[in-house]
Amino acid sequence: MNQKGVLATWNDAKGFGFITPDGGGERVFAHMSGYAGRGRPVASRKVSYSLTKDSQGRQRAGQFQYVGAAKVGASMAPGFWFASAVVLVFFTTLAGLFQQGYVPVSIPAAYGGMSLVLFVMYWIDKRAAQRGAQRIAENTLHLFEVCCGWPGALMAQQAFRHKTRKGSYRFVFWLAVLANLDALGWLLVTPEAMSLRQQLGFDLSKSLQPLIW
Repeated sequence: MNQKGVLATWNDAKGFGFITPDGGGERVFAHMSGYAGRGRPVASRKVSYSLTKDSQGRQRAGQFQYVGAAKVGASMAPGFWFASAVVLVFFTTLAGLFQQGYVPVSIPAAYGGMSLVLFVMYWIDKRAAQRGAQRIAENTLHLFEVCCGWPGALMAQQAFRHKTRKGSYRFVFWLAVLANLDALGWLLVTPEAMSLRQQLGFDLSKSLQPLIW
């Protein structure tokens, strides 16, 4: 990011703005997907950026971030701490259930492994968005979210500032979270899932013991 300028305008609702280069000349388009700093971009702040071109050959900022005092003043997005708290509580709960023998190790392992995979997928998709390369299909990301990867997705969204402003995506994401948690609850306590629980190494009586006593 060897270019410097001022983020002259920024539309946070739409996630883009324009940078005025220090040396003058045509303004450079900047999209939220290329933001490499903390928090959310704010207009009238000094930035450094790299230049790239979109699919139509037009110049745009590949990556950009605050410099100097603006960089020091940028704060971590509040959503990051919320996501961290949610993921911490969830995995702490799973660890407690495992320690008490209510769930087999395969369940927290599945959430941990799939979360790591999806975290990397979000990073790859963010890089692809910055370069204008082929993206990972949203349906693929949602599928992995349903299949135990949503904690990693939640962290990646805030860590990379990716998929945080598109309302339709966020709606489906939370539906995926609810679907996964509903499936987990079904597995842990419903009589219909008894045979599956036995295959995984825990039974209904042990799962319901705290409720009985």
